[in-house]
Amino acid sequence: MHSHRPLLAALTGAVVISFSAIYFELSGVSPVTGTFFRAFYALIILQIITLFVRTPVVRSRRELTMAFVAGLFLAIDVWLWHEAIGMIGTGLATLIANSQVVIVSLVAWALLRERPSNRAFLSMPVVIGGLILITGLGSADAFGSDPILGVLIAATAAFFYSAFLLLYRQANTSLGPVLRVLRDVVAGSLVGGLAAGVVSGDIDFVPSWPAHGWLLALALGAQVCGWMLVGYALPRLPAAHTSFAILLQPSLTLVWGAIIFTERPSVLQWLGVAVVLAGIITVTLPGRRVSAAT
Repeated sequence: MHSHRPLLAALTGAVVISFSAIYFELSGVSPVTGTFFRAFYALIILQIITLFVRTPVVRSRRELTMAFVAGLFLAIDVWLWHEAIGMIGTGLATLIANSQVVIVSLVAWALLRERPSNRAFLSMPVVIGGLILITGLGSADAFGSDPILGVLIAATAAFFYSAFLLLYRQANTSLGPVLRVLRDVVAGSLVGGLAAGVVSGDIDFVPSWPAHGWLLALALGAQVCGWMLVGYALPRLPAAHTSFAILLQPSLTLVWGAIIFTERPSVLQWLGVAVVLAGIITVTLPGRRVSAAT
């Protein structure tokens, strides 16, 4: 029974996180407003939980700083991802943002001198080709208000998400409790979201209903419960299960987008989806441990 807990946690977390883009879209708020309040509500929830959960592990000042800086990168990622949702829909934007499992290899190579595996090298042109197809190549039936710009922004979000993941890994080298690390990351994300709101001038600080009901669901579901479940499960799972959990989340978001918002990508875009998923599979099947989705 206990051996099935990590897999159940991973699958449950993936399902919960798959609604992130849906909740944001239903809220109807601006991209930067969603970025700020996702972190704001999540930080309140996490702080309350930490009052009742004692964690004896003491983390270094370096780890605390890395977690906070990782949150700043996460804020940029979420802001850009929200912007892309308005241009290419919840499903396609989420899939591209989660192509970070490929892009993180490039970022790690550039920043940490960690040479990508041969499979990662092979997957990179595959994913790039898939992204080009998702733009619709200028065809009239391409889904989205601005599919080319949407793909570019979502891909940029994936780069920032990759940087976040690398910093997040460095922020927990002592393997402390996920709860404390996540709280520090969310604090950084809150500051980053606030800064983005000030720069863009497009943030609305006045809560309204039902918009903030959806943002509360986003914070409690994806940012708190989903991340804690996946963060617990992935280090304890074999490669095949890890790969399935990672692929499940963006795949489900594509389904929810089609059902709830009637998102209908073109045949060319669906082909791009298949190519990107193939590239992600290429990276995840060898057994590399990869962090949770957006």
